[in-house]
Amino acid sequence: MKSIENADKIFKILKDELEKYKIPVLSRLKWEEIVHTPFTTLISCILSLRTKDEVTEKASVKLLKEYNTPKKIISLSEKQIQKLIYPVGFYKTKAKRIKEISKTLIEKYNGMVPEDFDELLSLRGVGRKTANIVMVYGHKKKGYIPIDTHCHRIPNRLGWINTKTPEQTEKALRRLLPKKYWDDFNHIFVKFGQIICVPISPFCNQCPIKKYCKQISVTLHR
Repeated sequence: MKSIENADKIFKILKDELEKYKIPVLSRLKWEEIVHTPFTTLISCILSLRTKDEVTEKASVKLLKEYNTPKKIISLSEKQIQKLIYPVGFYKTKAKRIKEISKTLIEKYNGMVPEDFDELLSLRGVGRKTANIVMVYGHKKKGYIPIDTHCHRIPNRLGWINTKTPEQTEKALRRLLPKKYWDDFNHIFVKFGQIICVPISPFCNQCPIKKYCKQISVTLHR
């Protein structure tokens, strides 16, 4: 079976280098205002879809600082949820989904977020990325690889895989990536993708793993 060359070196370098880039104190303090549970992880992830991180953060704090359980969420009208989460992308649709999910959790799961991956996928509006994130960061379970746009783009850029969709990337990495890196993969590669290996014109001259990268589809870089 094909393996990822220099995986140990790459992960060590990235982990060490990215430690230099700390989350701003203000941002960290805002997130600490939210009680972190599988439910708040789920709702924050739904809010984050196709939305910038800073917008997601503000909306998550406004909604989940006070309304952090399904029971509290269903006490709100859709209009109230919309007002709290605006201006996240598709805020009207997300408000509807958040209320629907909260109602389903109460009716079917006694107000708890299911720990079964397939049960999570059965919730309307929850895809594989969200389900994986809830399993890893909400339930603290091992054996899952959340794949967002960075986690899909960078392994292809490195030349590890050749996939067209995040779902294909998840499947490929499950075969290729040693399990000891699954827990750290999302956190490390999202940070790497936001700071250095950005989508357009990546900072290749600053990249600590440049010598291990095939720069697939990179036409412009800095």
